[in-house]
Amino acid sequence: MNDLVLRDVDVVDGSGADSYRADVAVDDGRIVAIVKEAAAAGCQRPTGTRLLDAEGLVLAPGFIDMHAHSDLALLRDPDHSAKAAQGVTLEVLGQDGLSYAPVDDRTLDEVRRAITGWNGDGSDLDLDWRTVGEYLDRLDRGIAVNAAYLIPQGTVRVYAMGWEDRPATDDELLRMKQLVAEGMEQGAVGMSSGLTYTPGMYAPDAELTELCRVVARYGGYYCPHHRSYGAGALEAYAEMVALTREAGCALHLAHATMNFGVNKGRAQELLALLDEALDAGADISLDTYPYTPGCTTLAAVLPSWAHEGGPEALLGRLRDDATAERIRHHLEELGSDGCHGVPVEWDTLEISGVTEPGLTGFVGRRVPDWATARRLLLEDRLGSTILQHVGHEENVRAIMRHRVHTGGSDGILQGAKPHPRAYGTFPEYLGRYVREEGVLSLEECVAHLTSRPAARLGLRDRGLVREGYRADLVLFDPGTVAAGATYENPRVLPTGIPHVLVDGRFAVEDGRRTDVLAGRSVRRAAG
Repeated sequence: MNDLVLRDVDVVDGSGADSYRADVAVDDGRIVAIVKEAAAAGCQRPTGTRLLDAEGLVLAPGFIDMHAHSDLALLRDPDHSAKAAQGVTLEVLGQDGLSYAPVDDRTLDEVRRAITGWNGDGSDLDLDWRTVGEYLDRLDRGIAVNAAYLIPQGTVRVYAMGWEDRPATDDELLRMKQLVAEGMEQGAVGMSSGLTYTPGMYAPDAELTELCRVVARYGGYYCPHHRSYGAGALEAYAEMVALTREAGCALHLAHATMNFGVNKGRAQELLALLDEALDAGADISLDTYPYTPGCTTLAAVLPSWAHEGGPEALLGRLRDDATAERIRHHLEELGSDGCHGVPVEWDTLEISGVTEPGLTGFVGRRVPDWATARRLLLEDRLGSTILQHVGHEENVRAIMRHRVHTGGSDGILQGAKPHPRAYGTFPEYLGRYVREEGVLSLEECVAHLTSRPAARLGLRDRGLVREGYRADLVLFDPGTVAAGATYENPRVLPTGIPHVLVDGRFAVEDGRRTDVLAGRSVRRAAG
């Protein structure tokens, strides 16, 4: 007698193969039997403590969010419906080079302030870990969905040498390599960078290459937010391909977009660059979200030199009129490296969240000028987040079709009006780009969201509907699945996803979030 049997369900197994009708039995957290065309064959059907008539629903592996910013949200909000309701059963944390382990007390305090806009300042939580392993142990106490972790290169740099804009000394580089090795040994799946964020952007290629060699030694991958998604984007992609090939390290390109006016219609140039490298033997994958605007902190668009010394040093420069004028000049006339080398167009920046209650009137409004931006940065102490309306639909569509594409929400859950991708990425793929517009077939899209990311993460028992695999599963109605989140109402849950299982237990049942916390850390396999 199994725990659960799903009867007469249409299985889209994650491999890209055609769907088929089957009974699927789950027991003790794993898929234990798949009986194809069980009703028609007249064979012995599996039995279970619970039978669920799933006719009309698609059964797929749980979706893997390859780019998530739920590092504190998973601890703060046990419900976590933003992801669970989408069918996400695994998130990859530690993105863009800045997160909360490994740290000492100084580093933790500084990083908390630097990425308040992504995750809140953490003052509502007991941040009782310091190492990667201790953070993963904290997740293992029980979370809504599973989570893997990337070692954040920017945090490692802060730990070893602070926020200085200079090459590391030999001793500092050795310390960074030790921190990366320790994190990989404790279960991280790779390393991330934020190369338009400080202090990650201060690292020269030689430093990054040495760290990637360590990651490669443990079978992990490098996930850079590279140095430009605007002016010089193709050169930035080529830089990451060359760097990782020299290091012998697998490469996963984070939110692999081509943005700003200079890149309109240029996705095929990026894909040609990647195809050439893949055909020559490079190990490359990428993720995207199915939307055109980006999302980040308002402070992120400032030039890198303004951030040197950390958050308090930046606030001091913003208070000084002469230095603030120099920042404006870089932003508006020269093109800030924080704004991807493109002179800022203020009307493309929309305030999505603030931390100071007195500033909530700015949420949902475009930033009119530097004076307003400066006021927000100072009064919100760098906590403001923005939507950046700089993407192109034709680029989004072209990249999502690529042979190494996977899905990643890049979902920031903070702010009164977050990007709808945080609540809508996966049903948006299935509803809009599969059912409504046919950009991808259902079977192909599910493979992008399940088996491909599982392969990148090195997971041997997730990402497919197979006997013996983990029962991280989603059931959805292919005729009605859709994102509910919009730019106007971004916290609306999706429709058409009635059931989500994490480790064989219902995290979502009949469209409602249960109190199950079956998620745990998913650690890099040894050896």
